Amino acid sequence: MKHWLQVVVAVPAHSAIAGPLTYKSATALPPGTLVRVPFGRREVLGVVWDALPGSGDVAEDTLRDIAGALDGLAPLSATWRQLVTFTAHYYQRSLGEVALAALPPQLRELSSEQLARRLKRATPDTSHAENTTDLVALSAQQTCALAEFDLESSGQQRPALLFGATGSGKTEVYLRAAASVLAQDPEAQVLVLVPEINLTPQLQARFEARFAHLGKERVVPLHSGLTPAQRLKSWLAAHSGQARLVLGTRMAVFASLPRLRLLVVDEEHDPSYKQQEGARYSARDLAIYRAKLESDKAGQPHGICRVMLGSATPSLESWQATLTGKYQRLTLSERIGDDSALPTVRRVDMNHQPKRCVIAPPLLAAITERVARGEQSLIFLNRRGYAPVLACHECDWKSDCPHCSAYRVFHKSDRTLRCHHCGFTERVPRACPGCGNIDIAPLGRGTERLEEHLAELLAGVTRPCGGAVRISRIDADSTRLKGSLEAQLASVHAGEVDVLVGTQMIAKGHDFRHITLVAAINPDGALFSSDFRAPERLFSLLMQAGGRAGRDARHSQASEMWVQTFHPEHPLFEALKRHDYPDFADQQLAEREMAGLSPFGFSALMRAEAKTQEVAQSFLNAAAQAAQAHALPGHTHVTPYPAVPMTIQRVANVERAQMLVESPSRKALQAFLAAWQPLLFETRRQPEFKTLVRWAIDVDPMVI
Repeated sequence: MKHWLQVVVAVPAHSAIAGPLTYKSATALPPGTLVRVPFGRREVLGVVWDALPGSGDVAEDTLRDIAGALDGLAPLSATWRQLVTFTAHYYQRSLGEVALAALPPQLRELSSEQLARRLKRATPDTSHAENTTDLVALSAQQTCALAEFDLESSGQQRPALLFGATGSGKTEVYLRAAASVLAQDPEAQVLVLVPEINLTPQLQARFEARFAHLGKERVVPLHSGLTPAQRLKSWLAAHSGQARLVLGTRMAVFASLPRLRLLVVDEEHDPSYKQQEGARYSARDLAIYRAKLESDKAGQPHGICRVMLGSATPSLESWQATLTGKYQRLTLSERIGDDSALPTVRRVDMNHQPKRCVIAPPLLAAITERVARGEQSLIFLNRRGYAPVLACHECDWKSDCPHCSAYRVFHKSDRTLRCHHCGFTERVPRACPGCGNIDIAPLGRGTERLEEHLAELLAGVTRPCGGAVRISRIDADSTRLKGSLEAQLASVHAGEVDVLVGTQMIAKGHDFRHITLVAAINPDGALFSSDFRAPERLFSLLMQAGGRAGRDARHSQASEMWVQTFHPEHPLFEALKRHDYPDFADQQLAEREMAGLSPFGFSALMRAEAKTQEVAQSFLNAAAQAAQAHALPGHTHVTPYPAVPMTIQRVANVERAQMLVESPSRKALQAFLAAWQPLLFETRRQPEFKTLVRWAIDVDPMVI
């Protein structure tokens, strides 16, 4: 007897195949089963999405048989499939694209026999170790936050926002909440999300030490920095229930966790939780939705699933949700330690400093004092490379990228000009390509040049025990080799660095115990950006960077955050000086409400890429006109704006344009976007758009 199955497979973006395909099987297979199926001339991995009573409108003799099922692997749960379905629909992508992207890449390559060998090697380790970690005494605020979180678990079960100052002990609250869940249910699982890969190892070490009594390999990482084999091993451990606690980046929100009881989203405000390619999902938003799905499984033995978001500077969407009562707010306003305090914020008015000054004399004096006392300083500049552009002052030549509408950045360490958008790299020319002038010079500063400049300024300064000042730089360039980031961080923690220069990589999440001064060199650019989220990101970044200072209570009273700015009286810096996030949030929310921006309005960006800017914009405008002509659902509450070039309009010789679509109603916007998809395909097929490369919809975009 033949059985008919609906199977989802990975299909190309914008393929006409949006949903499951129908296949035949000699045996009945439950939904969620992983199978290998013929697709075109290839054999690919698929997921059984549903069973059918018959072949439907398709002739039975045209249906193909599945090649086989991946035996030994439990089917993916109904809630996992619901999560994938919601993601595909909400973010306007195909079901197969989202489902297969959520699985480990190596799983797609394995046969049933190969998988069986992997599963045999992954036998659960039942050994247990003693928990040698001494529990620290909780502060009164930590105790109160945990009690309120537990009380809510038996009530409304709203998402909880842990609003905690930097150094207030949010991680300890995560650990205690996870321990409580794991102790109550011997099969419960916990998922902890972090925004950056480089934050995973230190958090993993802390969780492994705390939960060593559960046994080896019960705490596993899951992120794109793992090798394919490591990623598959972690995924299998989570799927089988062997892993009790999973730590990962945004991709881990799709981990198969059949007994999930708690989700933690650390630094929930971080833009890194928003995927920028393929299905542009928000891992934070999906974590909240997943917790609801898990809790809705009425009658399940593992009970409800809670979600805890944590941040010193919550996203304005999450903050507004606490103001309306949609989210529970838990507050940690004080740093850990009897004498601990947040750093004093000092604003340096660069209008009153020497012309072309990079490090203001008062800041240089403060850094020198730290060196003399054996303390560390962190200098923050969110621009890597030596200089953002190389220029000739004779003919005005600049180091443009020939493939992008952007400049190539000068990297002095390897004497290259490198485009940070398409990757195009060339050696620095010996003379100006335009006029032959040999006097070509860098314009502006990146972290590499700042490191060199600081070495010059501090050349005559000696450490307490003698010797030159030790300066180190941490950014994407200096940590390119495997293990280099860990080695550099270890040297900072060991006190082998006096002045640390870096980008936002070092501004968040790190627990530097000996840093007492943090300085932001050039933060003014975001104050007047056309992107409405720029002030929120800047305030968050500066608060996070400042939070690296004085984390040891012995030094906290003397810790300082210096901000060099030409606009010291700006309201953002006024709120920063007081460490007053609520006041800053109130200002921003008032402005956004007047403008109908998130969280008071909803938006999507329709992006198009083509060989010419004219084709990209024409496609978007034609698609908008087609939507208007067909009076799509929700169109009366949706406003598409004319297409415009993107900020960087050309990347890798491809022109890029975008169209903003806004609505005061999320429901109306979703209905409009879903109905718009067929018209987009139809518009794409018109002959004048044959040079269109691709198009994509970004729902709830982070950058407009």
